[in-house]
Amino acid sequence: MTRFAIDPETLVHLAGDSRSVNPVHQLVAPNSIRSLALNILLQRVRNAELSEREAVAQHERMTEIKIRLLGDRVSRRTAWQLALEKDLNALEFAEYVAVASLQADALVTFNPELATIASGLVPLAKLTDLFAQYST
Repeated sequence: MTRFAIDPETLVHLAGDSRSVNPVHQLVAPNSIRSLALNILLQRVRNAELSEREAVAQHERMTEIKIRLLGDRVSRRTAWQLALEKDLNALEFAEYVAVASLQADALVTFNPELATIASGLVPLAKLTDLFAQYST
């Protein structure tokens, strides 16, 4: 089994994709992922990129995606340290890198800023790796 940490944009993408994550893989993320993903859907409705009906349907699919949600003391402390070391103004990106470093084999992100922060700290994977028939 390969464990992939995912970010909110990846979760939204998965909810809009007709494919399912290969069951040989496990998804992990901080507790905040679903709320942040819902914010993305809200912005897409506000920007007329999605109808409210489409966003609600995607939200339903998001809740059906099996993700191990983490928010333990060690993850939070690791995110705190990373934010200080990387001079980040918020913990959001640091949380995803912390979870990836502690609980995952790689991070899947669509966010270039998060990818830059994570680069060199955790392996980065592509969305297609979530559907692959192999386990790394």
